[in-house]
Amino acid sequence: MKTCLVLEGGGLRGIYSAGVLDEMFKDKIKVDAIIGVSMGALVGINYKSKQPERAIRYNLRYCDDKRYIGLRSLLKTGNIANKEFAYYKVPNELDKFDYETYKKSKIKMYITATNIETGEAEYIEVKDATDNIEYFRASSSIPGVSRIVEIGDKKYLDGGMADSIPIKKALELGYDRVIVVLTRPIEYRKKDSKMKWLQSRYKKYPKFQKLIATRNKRYNEQVEEILKLEKKNKIFCIRPSRSIKIGRMEKDERTILKQYNLGKEDYLNRKSDLKKYLKKK
Repeated sequence: MKTCLVLEGGGLRGIYSAGVLDEMFKDKIKVDAIIGVSMGALVGINYKSKQPERAIRYNLRYCDDKRYIGLRSLLKTGNIANKEFAYYKVPNELDKFDYETYKKSKIKMYITATNIETGEAEYIEVKDATDNIEYFRASSSIPGVSRIVEIGDKKYLDGGMADSIPIKKALELGYDRVIVVLTRPIEYRKKDSKMKWLQSRYKKYPKFQKLIATRNKRYNEQVEEILKLEKKNKIFCIRPSRSIKIGRMEKDERTILKQYNLGKEDYLNRKSDLKKYLKKK
């Protein structure tokens, strides 16, 4: 029996998942693979590198730092999240990421990114993060406030545009048990919005434009599918038990910490059920 961990994105709302994972790490919950989307990938990478509390630590430390995320970076670099600071200086100098432990880990790590030319999700297995951090950046690059990330001959943006919650991919890969960590409460559904202003930014990429136009509908369909799979005990889902008002680029440390602690709390309330699920054959 193999277990896959699927992590939704959502900007700093995804710090909820860090709370869940840090408690899972304490309980030594073993997984064979992680499929992360956007912030989910940036949180999940620390599970593979065995660095609990790293995600909450650096996000609290730099959330209000002008070099990290915000309007200044957007105006200066074209990216709301500063590429050099957030993806290189922080993990390489300020809060060092353990690249060696990551590389040695047997956990498979898949990064979900959207190929804007094909309009399809790509699930890139990153075995060695040392020279592949750009895939994590690609998965987290929000359309409209991020430059297109070019890797080789491919062009990428936010993985959530094509596949917000890649449960189907986890099952296709043959994982018998799937733990899903969502960042929205059970009642949340995306409102219908065509986002024409955003579509107009990507006229050269009609397939990506279509993704923008249909994202809300597709997301809501995924949530309904999750509910069905939960009832059949095919997946196990942990989601926020209540809604906390938190921005994708939240600057308030107290709000970020509250979201993180909610993840810890919700995991602790569900861990006995999770352990029963993981024993299924």
